[in-house]
Parts: sequence; structure tokens; C-alpha cells
Amino acid sequence: MTPGVRLDRIDMKILVELQNNGRMTNVTLADAVGLSPSPCLLRVKRLEQAGFISGYGATINLQKLGETITVFTEITLADHTKEYFIRFETALRRVDEVVECHLVSGGYDYLVKFVTRGLTHYQSLIETLLERNLGISKYFSYIVIKTPIQKSGYPLPVLFEI
Repeated sequence: MTPGVRLDRIDMKILVELQNNGRMTNVTLADAVGLSPSPCLLRVKRLEQAGFISGYGATINLQKLGETITVFTEITLADHTKEYFIRFETALRRVDEVVECHLVSGGYDYLVKFVTRGLTHYQSLIETLLERNLGISKYFSYIVIKTPIQKSGYPLPVLFEI
């Protein structure tokens, strides 16, 4: 939690409501959380300034736009020094097709989620990363066939007993 900022139940309710519908009006939000509009807007601004709300955006249906593939890739680095991790993460931040990158424990170092135009595009991307000498020792790719469950938000009431 951010130092100096305490969240109460109303703040948490605001986060839940905005996560479900970030386009709702302040009046609708205020009504949903049991506040009048002015104090509600002040709370939202405070939550934004404190970094609890990091942005607003639209959820895009990629299937409507055209053919893409999602690939989860396990990546193991050759060395486990801070410099290797920094170099790898810095390089991946610049790859538009990387939509998630997680440093994980277990049998490999990173789990990376790529979204590409197709298999050829993905393979070309991986080859480019290997050629850049980022310290990749090995990688394993898992092509997503189907995504039966995809949630856009977090289960805040369950995680934080709201």
C-alpha cells in the first residue's frame, strides 16, 4: 500500500465500480457507492494521485480486427546476475508484441506473453531476440489454442474482504 494513504470501504467500493466500468459518470459512481458527487470525485482524484488507479482504457476484441496468435513463452537466462535481468527486461519493454512479462520462481526465469500476427511473426521475433544476445539460454513456446476464461479485472472483494 502507498505510505500515508489509507483506504476505507468506500474507497474500495469506488475501485470495484471503476474496474467494472471505467466510463461511468461521477454521478452514477457516487450513487453506487453511497456518496454525493463532490466527495466522490475528490476520492477518485485522491486514488488516482496516490497511484491506486493507474489508468483508464477500452478492452479491444482482437478477433474482430483480424487473425492473431497468443504465445506464452518460458525463458531461461544463461546467467542470474542483476545485469542480465536488467538487460533482458529493458530489451523486452521495447518489444510491442510483449503484452506481459513475469519474473517467476521454478524451472525457468520469465513467463512472457506475446501477441503476434501469426506463427511466422512470432518465430521471427524470437529469432531477433536471440540474435540480440540478451542472455537467453533456452525458451519453450506454448501457443494458445483457445481462451475459455479471460477476466479484465481483479476480484477485489475476495482479495481484500470488502
